[in-house]
Amino acid sequence: MSDNPSFTLPAVDEMRRYWAVISPLMGGTLAMRAAGSALLPKYPAEDDDVYKSRLAQSTLLPAYSETVSNMTSRVFAEPLQLGDDVPAEIAEMARDIDLAGDDLNNWAVEFFRNGLSHGLCHAFVDHPATEAGRTKAEERAAGVRPYAVMVKGEQVLGWKSKGGILTHIRYIEAVEEEDGEFGVEVVLQIRVLEPGMWRTYRAANNDAKWAVYDEGVTSLAYIPWVTFYTGRTGFMTAKPPLLELAHLNVKHWQSQSDQDNILHVIRVPILVRIGVQAQMDAQGRMVPPEFKVGTGSLTDLPTQGDMKYVEHTGAAVGSGRQALIDLLDEMRMAGAKLLTPDKAATKTATQAEEEAAQELSPLARMAHQFGDCLGQLLDFMADYRTIGDGGTVEMRGNFDVDYMPEVSLPTLVSMANSGQISNETLFTEMQRRGVISDEYNWEDEKARIAEQGPALGTL
Repeated sequence: MSDNPSFTLPAVDEMRRYWAVISPLMGGTLAMRAAGSALLPKYPAEDDDVYKSRLAQSTLLPAYSETVSNMTSRVFAEPLQLGDDVPAEIAEMARDIDLAGDDLNNWAVEFFRNGLSHGLCHAFVDHPATEAGRTKAEERAAGVRPYAVMVKGEQVLGWKSKGGILTHIRYIEAVEEEDGEFGVEVVLQIRVLEPGMWRTYRAANNDAKWAVYDEGVTSLAYIPWVTFYTGRTGFMTAKPPLLELAHLNVKHWQSQSDQDNILHVIRVPILVRIGVQAQMDAQGRMVPPEFKVGTGSLTDLPTQGDMKYVEHTGAAVGSGRQALIDLLDEMRMAGAKLLTPDKAATKTATQAEEEAAQELSPLARMAHQFGDCLGQLLDFMADYRTIGDGGTVEMRGNFDVDYMPEVSLPTLVSMANSGQISNETLFTEMQRRGVISDEYNWEDEKARIAEQGPALGTL
């Protein structure tokens, strides 16, 4: 039992274990460095300064974030389409869905991207406070209207539900407030949403005690909240669908750091002078020669006299390089699984009658579910305006199996040269991979080829 609004549910703590890996990967090299030993372990007996230097020189191959971005780009290969059933007033709101200048399509890109990277993302429809007694018509005339607010999974602290219906949700947010003539102060506050009401909490003087800062009511008898899942595990919980890719990316981060470190070592020859004996210090103790590594350093080894440069054999470099290449292949496979079709799609009765079977990739199913989530947001906006349904949203993405032109095109060209496929098929496959613009067609191109005469080297 807790009366502290910042209390987090165990389910939230469990998801944060995933996000402790995901968020730094999405943040890039600087975020990975900031994670420190949590994602780049320190070697046993490694000096703190040496570790800090190694960490500062480590760089991330952004396989996870780029895979998420590429998959998101596929979903939005064409702009989303508002259905004909969307009321004109809602369609107009969709041109500035968040009251920050973003239209629904641009705003939805980030919504989907966060849902794909973290397993879920949330949004709700808010409404500015209005004067008591003001009519809907007066609100429209004053430009007061509902708008969408995105809430990332990491912001949510807890929730309550009854019969699968959300009855309470808490999340933390950062609010900017003016600080003097030119300054801006960022204030953390916790927002609590319940059917027909809301309130915010702030901690006084940054202490641990949160107190109610503001509160109000809404005209809706429910919480206008929608959650987009890509790896749902339960109500309001999820597991990132590309989590294994994330672990492989972290492994690559660690292995790349090792590889860079060993390359640094083998590039620095050590000057060794053999024959220097241990020296007695001021307290009468025998002190062995100091070991130093560096281009301007000299290392003394006590034995018979000799002096030479000692260099690493470099035998481990090849093995490390191959390990990194193998990791790249594994990451490609892990990232491509969202495009592998399966037959687990949910279909309407009409679709079932028209088709005996339909294969959808996980990414295609996510896109369809995402369209439903956006439709829910439009319904919420319509409820605030009491104008009925908000209409539907259609996603028009590209969910074909991923093609790698640099890998597949040489094979296709070879097949065309050996007569195993036609030149027209080769042309079509190149268009599918984006090598040739869609504005060209094979018949016109064949005529141009005939007009230009034989190619060089064929006379």
